[in-house]
Amino acid sequence: MITLHHLNNSRSQRVLWLLEELEVPYEIRKYQRDPATMLAPPELRAVHPLGKSPVITEDGLTIAETGAIIEYILARHGQGRLAPAQDSADFWRFRHWIHHAEGSAMPPLVMTLVLGALPGKVPALLRPLTRMITQGAQKGFVAPNLERLKDYWNDALAETGWFAGPEITAADIMMSFPLEAAASRSPFGPARLHPSAFLARIHARPAYQRALERGGPYAYAQDAS
Repeated sequence: MITLHHLNNSRSQRVLWLLEELEVPYEIRKYQRDPATMLAPPELRAVHPLGKSPVITEDGLTIAETGAIIEYILARHGQGRLAPAQDSADFWRFRHWIHHAEGSAMPPLVMTLVLGALPGKVPALLRPLTRMITQGAQKGFVAPNLERLKDYWNDALAETGWFAGPEITAADIMMSFPLEAAASRSPFGPARLHPSAFLARIHARPAYQRALERGGPYAYAQDAS
């Protein structure tokens, strides 16, 4: 049986949701972030050397990284569900979004968080200069990149409301976290209706709701426009 090592308010919520969608039996072990640093607790290092979540264990295997975990669960437990057929037109689109979620989507969102927090981490005398530098980086690089991504996501969802075909797939589960994080930090606005509709649709799914019940409070489970 799969054991999911689940950190609150983290990417591991997607693994919970996938397991609930597939109705795969699993155990969950919960870990809480340090309230001061917001980092994972050291106990996770006993599971995986990097001490991060998500991590799953099953039959002697330990697998980290959300995309790898998603692909493992689909291969071993999916039985063809939540993935297009390999000979379909949607298959490589599906693979693109599986990897885009962490490869292209998350870096500017993480940078937004880091740049916003950085001025408060330096001595008071350096804060004005640090704030000027971080605001310049945000305005000149991070924000424009994030705006292009939001347009890209909006266009991708325009045809069917899903990222890889006419119905939900694991690519949508992977993309849920970037869209949720973006909505919480940089709202999509009325010009981009499709991501907001996507979030409302996934949040209403029974399996998503069950994952919230199993995983506990999750700050990103809110719709935004």
